[in-house]
Amino acid sequence: MSQTARTRPEASEQALSEAYDTALLDLDGVVYAGGSAIAHAVASLGTARSGGLHLAYVTNNALRTPDAVAEHLSELGIPTGADDVITSAQAVARLISEQVPTGARVLVIGGDGLRVALRERGLEPVESADDDPAAVVQGFGGPDLPWGRFAEASYAVARGVPWFASNTDLTIPSARGIAPGNGAAVEVVRIATGAEPQVAGKPLPPMHRETILRTGAKRPLVVGDRLDTDIEGAFNGEVDSLLVLTGVTDGAQLLAAPPQHRPTYVDADLRGLLTGQPEVMEEGDGFRCGGWTAQAGSERLELAGDGDALDGLRALCAAAWTAAGDGTCELDGGKALARLGL
Repeated sequence: MSQTARTRPEASEQALSEAYDTALLDLDGVVYAGGSAIAHAVASLGTARSGGLHLAYVTNNALRTPDAVAEHLSELGIPTGADDVITSAQAVARLISEQVPTGARVLVIGGDGLRVALRERGLEPVESADDDPAAVVQGFGGPDLPWGRFAEASYAVARGVPWFASNTDLTIPSARGIAPGNGAAVEVVRIATGAEPQVAGKPLPPMHRETILRTGAKRPLVVGDRLDTDIEGAFNGEVDSLLVLTGVTDGAQLLAAPPQHRPTYVDADLRGLLTGQPEVMEEGDGFRCGGWTAQAGSERLELAGDGDALDGLRALCAAAWTAAGDGTCELDGGKALARLGL
C-alpha cells in the first residue's frame, strides 16, 4: 500500500478472501464483543477459511494467553489454535527481551497473558518494585486489577526502571458499551511519574513485526474496527486494510479520517471478506458508488441517490478525503450520514 494520501476506498473484483493470503483480524469489536460473537462473524470466517484464507487473530489486549483466546474462539465456533493468535503481550515481551539480559526480572502490571509471554522470552515475571526488576511492563489487567498495582509500577518507574506498555488503547469495547482500556491505565502511571513508556502494540512497528514473524504472511489484509490502531497499523506496515463497522468507528469518524487512518476497504461486518469491493468513480464534481453520488459543498458533504447504504458511505469517503487532502475533512457530513442510517 502506498504511503500517499488515500482519496477513496479501493475496488476489488475478487473476493477479499481470494485476493489475500492471510487475514490479520482484530478481536474486540471485529470477531466478538464482551465475549459473544458479533453477527455474521462465525459463518463468514468459516467460509473464508474453507476457501483457503489463513486466519490470524491479532489483538492489543494483553490480558489473556494465546491458548485462552484460541479456546474462546473455538467455543464460539471458530476452530483456532494458539499459534493463530498474536497478542501485544508477545510483541512487548520480544521488545523487552532485546533490551535486558536473559533471565532478567520484569515487574508485571497486568494479567497472565503478559506473564506467559515474558517466560516464553526467558524473562522472570515479578510482582513488586522491591524485587529489583530490570523493566516494568504494563498491559490490560481487566476490571478487577487492584489500584495498588499502578502504585507498584510508579515506584519502579520513578526509580528509573525502563517502562514498557503492551498498548495504549484508551478504550475497549464490551457487551455493555465502551470501557476504559490499557491506555487509560498507562495514563495513571504517566501522571504519577512524568515518564513515557516504550509501546509495542498496534499501530506501532513492534506489533506488525511480531505478526509477520509468527504468521509468515506474504499478502496480508488487516481487518479491524479502530482507525487509530488497526488501520494506522496497516498504514505503518504498508499493507492493505478492511474496516468493519461493528466496533468503535462510526461513519463520522471515518469521513474525518486523516491519511494514516483511511482504510483500503470499508464494509459493514466480516461478510465483507467474502465479496469483492465496488469501484468508487469520479463523476462531475463528485464521486459515484452504486446508486449514490457525493460531493463536497462549501460547508457540508452532499449526497444524492439511493441503494446500498455502504455504497453511499464509500462515495462520501471519497468526497471527504479528496477535499481534505493530507489533512482532516471538516465539512459537516451529519445530514448525509443520517440519510444512510449511519
